[in-house]
Amino acid sequence: MMGKIGSEDLRIRGSEGLCGARGLFALAALLIVVFATPLSFAQEEPELPVGLGESQSSDEPDLPVGLGDTSAASQPAEEAADARRGTWEALADRVSGFWEVRGGVRTQYDRHQSQASLGETRLQLEYEQFFAEKYTLKLTADFLYDQVRDRHSLNLERGQGFLDLREASLMFSPVDFLDVKVGRQVLTWGTGDLLFLNDLFPKDWQAFFIGRDVEYLKAPSDALKMSVYSDVVNWDIVYTPRFDADRFITGERISYFNPLIGGRAGHNFEQNADIPNEWFRDSEWATRVSKNVKGVEFAAYGYWGYWKSPGGMDLTTLSATFPRLNVYGGSVRGPLAGGVANAEFAYYDSSEDRQGNNRFVNNSEMRFLVGYERQMPEIASDLTVGGQYYVEWMMDYDEYRRTGVPLMPVRDELRHVVTLRVTKLLMNQNLELSLFAYYSPSDADAYLRPRASYKINDRWRVEVGGNVFFGQEEHTFFGQFANNTNVFAALRYSF
Repeated sequence: MMGKIGSEDLRIRGSEGLCGARGLFALAALLIVVFATPLSFAQEEPELPVGLGESQSSDEPDLPVGLGDTSAASQPAEEAADARRGTWEALADRVSGFWEVRGGVRTQYDRHQSQASLGETRLQLEYEQFFAEKYTLKLTADFLYDQVRDRHSLNLERGQGFLDLREASLMFSPVDFLDVKVGRQVLTWGTGDLLFLNDLFPKDWQAFFIGRDVEYLKAPSDALKMSVYSDVVNWDIVYTPRFDADRFITGERISYFNPLIGGRAGHNFEQNADIPNEWFRDSEWATRVSKNVKGVEFAAYGYWGYWKSPGGMDLTTLSATFPRLNVYGGSVRGPLAGGVANAEFAYYDSSEDRQGNNRFVNNSEMRFLVGYERQMPEIASDLTVGGQYYVEWMMDYDEYRRTGVPLMPVRDELRHVVTLRVTKLLMNQNLELSLFAYYSPSDADAYLRPRASYKINDRWRVEVGGNVFFGQEEHTFFGQFANNTNVFAALRYSF
């Protein structure tokens, strides 16, 4: 699911420059398309050679300048203006997005963070172009200003600075049974509701916990995706030429538990992280094979890469590390008793510590999930209730205990999490009230996400919500974030 979120300073090794080769390439593609496309549409037809155009003959002498018909003289300029106007109107028809202001504050004092948890304005522009009957170009860019951040250098991999490039992709179908999508894109699969087992695509946990829209939990990948369709099975393959880590908790905006200092840390201890970043060497592969049988979807998954959030530590540099990881799993999802049920499992093969005797590399794990969601008209109209039960089972637990480090907290062999989602629509479905709750009986901690969203009209929407953390111990997963409890509000205009 959310695994054990690690911490990282923004001083990532090997990430010199503005945002790396991938970010620069995607940004260049965006600028080329935005500025070159209107020019290509606005080109006028070339003039014919002298003598081949329309000819006029008249025995009458020409009138003096200013006394004849001036409409012909102004026609080329008017036609050019109409062409430009039509070009930009056509471009505007392909652009959609929204403008938003969003702010939040902590409900208690945290000496390692500012009182404001969120304060930003964001403009998202989405452009989609179809051409040659089988190609689709899609660009989605967020331009934002965040007054809470005191550093604004651009880093497209971490989603920092004035630009967050969400998508820059090209999709095409070379044959009828194959879809190909290449470039920056947001990827997802699996059956969990805000719990992730076989979904090993990057997540933005910082955005999730400070109150940004839930869509920003999914961070973009720079990848090649191929989908093969057949009557037997459907097969998805994703290749990421350079590792895409989670945008995990770093201490820059959210305090976390740091075992090196034995307590919560924030600005006072933003750790280094050694992220694999060599092109084509530090790559990732993910695959999914699925089959729908009478409305029930069965799927098998595989992943070969690295722990997405820090899963180890280098004792020589005290840097967080990303050990190699292989994941194998399966899922089933389908209708049951008037609702939708799902089950999923995943085996996390921590290949750098298969014996479990290296305390500074995550042990292998088994993860299980069952869930159910159903509308409840017998209780109230437009009411939906869903629940999940999730377990993390650490392998080689005896070795983990035997190799323990004094004064460092000890994990449980089994970590249990129960979730509840309740959604109610009111006022002709313009008002949405929702609550998503996590509770871990093994860790004795919890996380609540209350939210209310009101659709004023087709353009305007307002939203208020919160991120509420509880925990008896400061080292448990949700308990470590107790000082980060916050409330937020947002106003969005869509176009």
